[in-house]
Amino acid sequence: MSEKNREGKRAARDRLAAEREKQKAAEKRRRTLVVGAAVVCVLGLAAVIGVVAANSGDDSSGDTSSGPVVAPKGADGDDQLAIPVGKDTAKSTLTIWEDFRCPACKSFETNYRTVLHELADSGKAQIQYHLVTLIDGNLGGTGSLRAGNAAACAQEAGKFRDYHDVLYENQPEETDDAYAKNSKLIELAGKVDGLVTDTFTSCVNDGTHDSWVQKTYKKFQDEKISATPTVILNGTTLDLNTLTPDKLKQQVEEAAK
Repeated sequence: MSEKNREGKRAARDRLAAEREKQKAAEKRRRTLVVGAAVVCVLGLAAVIGVVAANSGDDSSGDTSSGPVVAPKGADGDDQLAIPVGKDTAKSTLTIWEDFRCPACKSFETNYRTVLHELADSGKAQIQYHLVTLIDGNLGGTGSLRAGNAAACAQEAGKFRDYHDVLYENQPEETDDAYAKNSKLIELAGKVDGLVTDTFTSCVNDGTHDSWVQKTYKKFQDEKISATPTVILNGTTLDLNTLTPDKLKQQVEEAAK
């Protein structure tokens, strides 16, 4: 390998590491703000709880989710929160937690896409994608949610991987919530042969899988995962600061022996 190629790979790893550290810091700040807001809200809650009880005719939990949890066809894993790519008979499983607004996820996809496709197509590994809304939580907006729903709609059409790759190839700047627009997501779907149909368009516009994406992010939080992308091979979280595409391929092949 030439010195130029080595430098390029080191630079890519450095960018990925920097983006993940930025996300961790943003998530920590968000959690601190949430805790502070919760303390303030307790005071207001104590003042109004009697009024709520007096005027409520039932004991419902007050679920504020956007609707029933509808997993896309073929979803796998615990509570059907993963979208599988590759063969069920693969000896290894790569679990990837990702966010379509996440720059580090784009960097990972750019550098590892070829080997990920190779591992899935050869039957050496099945990849299970978990779509979360970390950037929406850190920066505001709904682009992570809307893109996650659209990708789930593409899974319904049997075209998840192609659309998944298109979303990363066209990812806007992290602070540009362009994916909040369904029209943008449908426009990009036009890059995938046969994806744009009335069924797909309705699925995107109706937010059919919104609650499923939200439930996936809740699982992300419950498991105390702090950054995207997080990549797990057969239950072991990989260190993306030292990983390379060649090392990933080697580890998967060794695990399959």
